[in-house]
Amino acid sequence: MLGGAGILLTASPALAAEVSYKTECIPPSISGLPPVQGTTKVLVTAPAEAKVGDEVEVVWKTVQAASKNPDVLDLDKDTVKPTGTIRIGGAGSGTLSMEGPRQNPPIKKNSPMVLPDMKGKLKLDKAGEITLTPDKYTINVSKPLSTDTKCSPKETVGAAATIKVTDGGGTTGSGGTTSSGGSTSSGGTTASGGSTTTSGGSTTTSGGSTTTSGGSTSTGGSTTTSGGGTTASGGSSGGGGGPSDFPGKEVAVKLSCVSPGPKAVTSKVSISARKSGGSYELTVKTAKGVMTSPAPLPKGALKPSMAVRIGGADSGKVTVRGPANPAPVAAGEMVSLTDMTGTYKPGASGKATLSPGDLTITVTLGGSDIVIPCKVQGTSPVSLELDTTKQAGGVVGGSGDSGGSGGGDDLAHTGADDTGALRALALVAGTVILLGGAVFTFTPWARLRR
Repeated sequence: MLGGAGILLTASPALAAEVSYKTECIPPSISGLPPVQGTTKVLVTAPAEAKVGDEVEVVWKTVQAASKNPDVLDLDKDTVKPTGTIRIGGAGSGTLSMEGPRQNPPIKKNSPMVLPDMKGKLKLDKAGEITLTPDKYTINVSKPLSTDTKCSPKETVGAAATIKVTDGGGTTGSGGTTSSGGSTSSGGTTASGGSTTTSGGSTTTSGGSTTTSGGSTSTGGSTTTSGGGTTASGGSSGGGGGPSDFPGKEVAVKLSCVSPGPKAVTSKVSISARKSGGSYELTVKTAKGVMTSPAPLPKGALKPSMAVRIGGADSGKVTVRGPANPAPVAAGEMVSLTDMTGTYKPGASGKATLSPGDLTITVTLGGSDIVIPCKVQGTSPVSLELDTTKQAGGVVGGSGDSGGSGGGDDLAHTGADDTGALRALALVAGTVILLGGAVFTFTPWARLRR
């Protein structure tokens, strides 16, 4: 049945034709993935005939996406939402916006992408044959982070459907106009049509992850003081007047991170101490809030740790650890590493020096720990000097970390060689970490492509 102006035409016989075209899909920039080349197959359905003034429904069915879901993460049910564009040709001109619901079955790693149908409504303003040609499309994946992959044709695409529009008494216009269209299907919720990830490119998550500033905590149970700006040149105060504070000066440290981290960055770090009995509670601080987060970061996703170098009269390393980011970080918010704390038990008497050491960032996403080590390059400047008295079981020649060993050349690399975890990290966020004035952008994909 043909409707008049403003009436959606549904009863007319429908035409459907499948077209295929070479496609390039651009994954989210945060993933570090290269463009994906593939073939898209689309079936477009529209009424065979209609009249000027009718509003008709056009359906885009993705028969084949340009690539599979990569071998990184399984996609949960109802997390994928496509949007796209159909070009209007023939007697008409312009574009028609297409939108699908956020509705899909669970999609396993390394399996074909399954996209819901996209729909749009086209108002017919001119008599003649109107052609419908699939064009660009975008796929949005909402979890664990909202990411878009954008796909576009790399060759001329043939028309997938034609509507014969007859003059039903309506005025002639300049051609088919576009409408935002889009409808929901039962069981799937529609999102605002916008960001989406590619059916052609691998989806990620990605995101970039960043850290929020957090209050320092003490592994030994005592509180720590914030680092100041001067070096404590004197020895620890003797006698019983309670713990004494020793602020450390801020020093610049050159770090080099293993792939997927940056090769060279410089960070400002300070080490402070509070005397507690014969030991010292350490606090290591980095500069706070000097960048914005490029992507959302869940609460508790990132923890820093460092192997503080002990020199002078004493030798060894003390591991300090920071708590996870205490709150979610929205994209665009300022981020920081939390303060790191640990206990130093002197292994020798005399003047001991404390310098920043190797840094390790542990990211926990999707139940997997990803460890990214960053090593100090060259001589690490001394941030703090203490007059120490040897304690039984102290740090000489090893680690003074009461919570775990950091005495070797490296911190523990739990999960660092877990390829699956690294892939998960790349998909989820791409890991962005701030140290002082430096931004670390980690993209594990570079390592995976070797």
